[in-house]
Parts: sequence; structure tokens; C-alpha cells
Amino acid sequence: MLFQSDQPTIEHAARKINLLLLDVDGVLTDGKLYFTSSGEEMKAFSTLDGHGVKMLIKSGIDVGIITGRNSTIVSKRAADLGIRLLYQGREDKLNVLHEILGERQLNAEQIAYAGDDFPDLPVMKAVGLSFSVPTGHQVVCSAAHAITSLPAGQGAVREICDFILHAQDKFQLHLE
Repeated sequence: MLFQSDQPTIEHAARKINLLLLDVDGVLTDGKLYFTSSGEEMKAFSTLDGHGVKMLIKSGIDVGIITGRNSTIVSKRAADLGIRLLYQGREDKLNVLHEILGERQLNAEQIAYAGDDFPDLPVMKAVGLSFSVPTGHQVVCSAAHAITSLPAGQGAVREICDFILHAQDKFQLHLE
């Protein structure tokens, strides 16, 4: 269950969402950076989050990733989930949002964003619905419309996906 200050307001905002944008480290993952002794990077992703992303896409709600880091692991995960909007190595996330708005027939209130740290704040303030995770920086959590109850990398994104699907009366279709 999401923690929020005004349930009816965020449910109303969630009804308009056509695109969910996600940060990676600290949202799709637990935020820890794992490296092997040879310097190879490793990340752990939740299958719950992955299924939630797939349900959103199947329901006609697009999903994208904006991350400041470059990672072949993230490219692979995005491809596995059917995420076509992938922006890596992009520290100016607001600029990416403006690019997306320029390329698509969307306005900012049709976009949701989930982030956990300062680079995410400008996008969170610009979109129609913003989320953070319990371990997000306090300033970021204060700016978010809602905070997940589940931790990053452990079902937080699934919680967001389920919330949007419920608000749009699309959740039940996935149970049938």
C-alpha cells in the first residue's frame, strides 16, 4: 500500500497516466552498486517489479527508464521487460523529460515518475504524479506525491504499477 497525503488526488492523477518513468539505482534496484573483483558490475532486480512493468505495458501504459549511469545490465533488463524508452548516462533527467514530451503526444500530467535522490527532483516536480521509496532521501520523499511501502528493488515498482492499474480499472483484467 502506498503512503500519501491525499489519496483521492493521487488516484485522480493516476487515471491520467500514459507513461511511467523510472530511475534505476534506488528504485528498480536496492541502490547498492555491486562489483566483482574483475570490476564487472552486478545488479539485482525484482521479478515482482518486472511483472508489474509487463502488466502496465500490456495495458497500454508505456514504461521508460532514465538513469545517470550506463549499464549493459540495465539494457538487458529493459529489453527483457519490453521497455523501449531507455535513457542511460543522462544526469540531466529533466532534459530527458523535455525530449520525451517533444517526441510524444503527451503532456506532463500524463507522466508518472519514480525516483529516490536529488537528480530525480526536477522531473518529480514537473510530472503529474511522482513516487519515491521508503529509503529515498528525505527531501525527495517530501516532494513525492506518494511513497511506496515496499523497499526499492523489492516490489516498490510493482506497488506503483498496481496502483496505476487499479486507478484506471485495469488491474482486474490481469487476474482473469
